[in-house]
Amino acid sequence: MLRGHLMTLAGWSRRRWWSALAGVLVTILFIGVPTVLIPNPVFGREIGLTWWAWPTLVVAAVLSGLVMASYVREPPRAAVTGSAGASQKGGRRGMLGGLLTFFAVGCPVCNKLALLLLGYAGAMQWFAPVQPVLAIAAVAALAWALHARLKGERECALPKAAVVPLA
Repeated sequence: MLRGHLMTLAGWSRRRWWSALAGVLVTILFIGVPTVLIPNPVFGREIGLTWWAWPTLVVAAVLSGLVMASYVREPPRAAVTGSAGASQKGGRRGMLGGLLTFFAVGCPVCNKLALLLLGYAGAMQWFAPVQPVLAIAAVAALAWALHARLKGERECALPKAAVVPLA
């Protein structure tokens, strides 16, 4: 299974790899700025960063970038390795992984939802200890989404005879 996924990734075009890199950077900015992993004048953080916040964000961003790039259409070529009929599974899992990453690395008392539901003390007592579990669940959801996308590319590969060059 891992070997098959690595072979699929090895067949990706530069276009997909640049898209993956862009996805990594967008994910880091999209999650890192409002959760103040990236210091900025717009958002504040009451509770300091945990030791696992940055590693979680980096792993989640890499997986998110790869999932995003799996949706980029490959240019036609003689030996197509998939993408035309690639599985659409993984989209919901990817979104779930991104949302869980946001909650996992964010400040427990800066999260308005946790604050409204649990109050300040409840957010510190109940939500903060659950954040590492959310981080693991986020990475698992993103890995599952990537697995589904890459598996779909291998299983739905077009035969060589079906490829027609565009005029």
